[in-house]
Amino acid sequence: MVALTVNNIPIDIEGADDKPLLWALREDLGLLGPKYGCGVAQCGACRVLVDGESTPSCIVPLGSLAGASVVTIEGLPSTSGDLSIVQQAWVDEQVPQCGFCQPGFMIATTALLARTPRPTDAEIDEAITNICRCGTYPRIRRAIHRAADALSQS
Repeated sequence: MVALTVNNIPIDIEGADDKPLLWALREDLGLLGPKYGCGVAQCGACRVLVDGESTPSCIVPLGSLAGASVVTIEGLPSTSGDLSIVQQAWVDEQVPQCGFCQPGFMIATTALLARTPRPTDAEIDEAITNICRCGTYPRIRRAIHRAADALSQS
């Protein structure tokens, strides 16, 4: 059993130490925001925040997370239910096409903006390595800049 916090809720998850976090989130907790894309930490569809860092949940073993704080896309909205600034920027820029990969992009963006509040295009390219098969990269970049602007005004 592993004790951790998921979306600000203390949870004990039973499972093998080598069980990927992604499967614990999806199968044991019913959190379907993180998606299985590639299984080798290359696509970013499974990204979650682990102690504030954007992390591919498909390769993180559950046994390594004792005491960790995990945030999924479901945990980004405020406690009042309002969208996070990043989520609202995604809506405002109409980023999603199919939407499959977008939770991972929003998680990666949340982590980026926490450490680099006003990222340049080069910093975005370096930090956001997720893959979008629909090719919505121009809208993603606009949404990241929109969220950075909103954060600077809050």
